[in-house]
Amino acid sequence: MRMAVLGTSDSWYFRDLARAAQESGRQLVAVPFESLSSSLDPSKRRDRGNLDVRSGEFNLATFDAVIVRTMPPGSLEQVVFRMNALARLELLGIAIVNPPRSLEAAVDKYLTSALLDQAGLPTPRTYVCQTASDAIRAFSLLGGDVVLKPIFGSEGRGIARLQDEALAERAFRMVEQLGGVLYLQEFIAHEGFDLRLLVVGERVLGIRRRNPHDWRTNCSRGATAEPMEVTPDLAGVAQRAAAAVGASVAGVDLLVGRDGTQFVIEVNAVPGWKALASALQVDVARLVLEHVAETVATFRKRRGR
Repeated sequence: MRMAVLGTSDSWYFRDLARAAQESGRQLVAVPFESLSSSLDPSKRRDRGNLDVRSGEFNLATFDAVIVRTMPPGSLEQVVFRMNALARLELLGIAIVNPPRSLEAAVDKYLTSALLDQAGLPTPRTYVCQTASDAIRAFSLLGGDVVLKPIFGSEGRGIARLQDEALAERAFRMVEQLGGVLYLQEFIAHEGFDLRLLVVGERVLGIRRRNPHDWRTNCSRGATAEPMEVTPDLAGVAQRAAAAVGASVAGVDLLVGRDGTQFVIEVNAVPGWKALASALQVDVARLVLEHVAETVATFRKRRGR
């Protein structure tokens, strides 16, 4: 089975997947997102249509699956083209993990929050707007203690906790001047940890991420990862959150308030697993490849191939 990984060959995640692929006899190739191209030539009739999607020397339509392992920044046009190219591949019969629609949903915090709420999952009170004046009103409505996040972003980058109205107003006006969207959530007081649940198909793995020095609990921010029991209830929440954005491999972040209330904070459709694999001593890359192979089989059966 040949799989293409949208990512760089020097990344830890590609190397981990390549190791697991070699052990299982699968072929894995790294292809960069930035090199995606597509051609449409009606004069060249092919079994799967006239459209090709390539990355460098590789025709992605010749692979059994494409695994998305990165979401590099780009202009609006570049991002839209990349997602459309993946959607075309999917229509050609190539299994994409995760599908482009799930990537679009999970990368957008506003859409993710809306989908989680629609699925009946508990999320913090949230306000999204485009002007500083609206954000200032939301600051008050949310209790004067908010977390300002970039609507696109991950690993805790670019987020800030704002408790002072004057400083909050300055931050809001700066974002407005830059043409950004103001995504505000109420700050949930917690005990210095959150739960990262990794969904891989039907399996859910989990760690507790603890950071006594920072309210942000991302491992990239210095939090330590420790094993935890994934109860059926937690697994159910994680599966529902992943399904809400349409992802079969997803990182679901839960925050437990001091009163014990659980909130789904985020769903990542290109989740990391380095800290989780180390804490649990589990070969996550092998599980991911097995899930991708199962997805290919299901995809082919559904299409009658």
